[in-house]
Amino acid sequence: MTKSTMKFKTEVSQLLELVTHSLYSNKEIFIRELVSNASDALDKLRLEGLRDKNILENNTDFKIKVDFNKDAETITITDNGIGMTKDEIIDNIGTIAKSGTKEFFARLKDLKSDDKDAKAEQLIGQFGVGFYSAFIVSEKIVIYSKKAGSSEPAVKWESDGKEKFSIEEFKKHDRGTEVILYLNKENFDFASEWRIKEIVKKYSDYISYPIVMTVEREEKPKDKDGKEIKDAEPITKYEDTILNSMKAIWQKDKKHISDEDYNEFYKHISHDWEEPLDRIHLSVEGMLSYKALLYLPKKPPYDLFLREAKIGVSLYVKNVFIMDDNKNLLPEYLRFIKGVVDSADLPLNVSREILQEDKMLEKIKTNLVKKVLETLKKMKEKDSDKYLEFYTAFCKVLKEGLYTDHENKDKLAELVMFESTKTDKGKLTSLKDYVSRMPEDQKEIYFIAGEKRDIIENSPHIEKFKAKDYEVLFFTDPIDEFITNGLFEYEKKAIKSIGKGEIDLGDDETVKKEKEEETKKFKSLLETIKDNLKDEVKEVRVSARLTSSAVCLVSDEHGMTPNMEKLFKSMNQEVPKTKRILEINAKHPLFEALNSIYDKNKEDSRLKDYSELLYDQALLTEGAQLKDPVKFAQKMADLMALEARS
Repeated sequence: MTKSTMKFKTEVSQLLELVTHSLYSNKEIFIRELVSNASDALDKLRLEGLRDKNILENNTDFKIKVDFNKDAETITITDNGIGMTKDEIIDNIGTIAKSGTKEFFARLKDLKSDDKDAKAEQLIGQFGVGFYSAFIVSEKIVIYSKKAGSSEPAVKWESDGKEKFSIEEFKKHDRGTEVILYLNKENFDFASEWRIKEIVKKYSDYISYPIVMTVEREEKPKDKDGKEIKDAEPITKYEDTILNSMKAIWQKDKKHISDEDYNEFYKHISHDWEEPLDRIHLSVEGMLSYKALLYLPKKPPYDLFLREAKIGVSLYVKNVFIMDDNKNLLPEYLRFIKGVVDSADLPLNVSREILQEDKMLEKIKTNLVKKVLETLKKMKEKDSDKYLEFYTAFCKVLKEGLYTDHENKDKLAELVMFESTKTDKGKLTSLKDYVSRMPEDQKEIYFIAGEKRDIIENSPHIEKFKAKDYEVLFFTDPIDEFITNGLFEYEKKAIKSIGKGEIDLGDDETVKKEKEEETKKFKSLLETIKDNLKDEVKEVRVSARLTSSAVCLVSDEHGMTPNMEKLFKSMNQEVPKTKRILEINAKHPLFEALNSIYDKNKEDSRLKDYSELLYDQALLTEGAQLKDPVKFAQKMADLMALEARS
């Protein structure tokens, strides 16, 4: 293959521009990122070696080498891991975060200028593009790589981090990857033994493979008895020294792990630049033995809601990496959690298929979920500000558990929070606090669903509830109403939509009798309105929930609300057309006037116009779009003109 030059994708060029213009406040992080990539390559090779020993080529001396050359002003990081083919090196380094790049730059663009550098650094971490941090200190980077077990030739990749990179075949017989950084003049000081040792110890001490450096030592020659020859010239020797302890952090006693060590390990496994919000370190012994170190991030990763998003917990067996993206360790609604689980009781050559059937793994999963939910509940009770930070970031995925995890539904119900008619805008309340405020005569928990609080808090549906001092929860997340399919009640109190079915607010017999009389009085008018709107509504009835508004639309008790229809349509689900119920406020003077028109002339053309206007009005009050806004405007104008003439 001849040498070919290719342009970076547009988004990579933009990213490199950011990186090389002081995006990172801490330049030394580039060593952590490259060592972390080398560790990942060794993990992948080790896993493939469990399936096919031939891929190891009789070389199981896994290690990472970090060397420097003061004269050449270079740093070289080498691993004998899985390596890359030509296509893989273009894929992995020529593009970034594939499906997330648009979102990355959209979010970057939204950052305020006063904290843009700091926030951009966090975004870089979320989008997993730490390799590019090496361009902060380098004027050029060269990569040599050969894929283990592949017949494809090794490749050489080279770039100055601007617009282009070159790629060509290269003679390299050993598997793995070698990254050479040609330092720029502002960063020559990184090419020193003490500096590299300090950085590796600080950020990568827990890496489970030896990080080796060849160091130069001078020593006096020795005689045959092993004694130094005093007047002899010193001789130069080169020896390999291991820079890291290699003890897996999750295997250590908590008492011997600092917060800094915990945080650096989190950054290693998550590629996040921020510290975690919280952590869970477990060491379980007995019939079931395992160790786990789990982290709650502060911010959601860019791919949290993408179909290809991975579970963030890796499985180890006796300190040997087995697999990441292990859906048998945590359910999908906890996919934002990062960490590792290490069990000595599982077979080392385990396959994904065996794991899917493993009862021991199912028990570990049960225990982990229990511990995570307990940790969140404790955080909510003891540190509400911290919990709100978590909840704001991850509530949407946490709520998924309410209809996917029946076993832990009650525990999850303790964690969810909503705005309500009794909270200030932006403030949240829990179901537990809601119930504690319920008047004695209130029997159910009420909610209204919609896109925005500003719209639904002024909805006609709420009028009677406010009059009776019944609190109504605001379900403004698209998923909120959906979770009631799994969460029917809380503390034996039904959770009910105020926009569906008949509402019984405990009215006395006098009020109920009054409603029956109103229904009888307006019976013919209601039938006429229903006939005029036969294509839109299935029923017109006197309302028990309106006090000041003229009309509102409600769904059947088991029907689908407009909010649910939107949710299903957003998921590309076909939604059959459903007719709703138009409820009228019989005490509103409008209906006495309409009834008078009806009594005088049942065929009066205005009745149809008024029926359509009432239906459109009901749509507008719930924030829905009118089918024909122009027609509505014309009818309103005609009505105003008629009123002005009379």
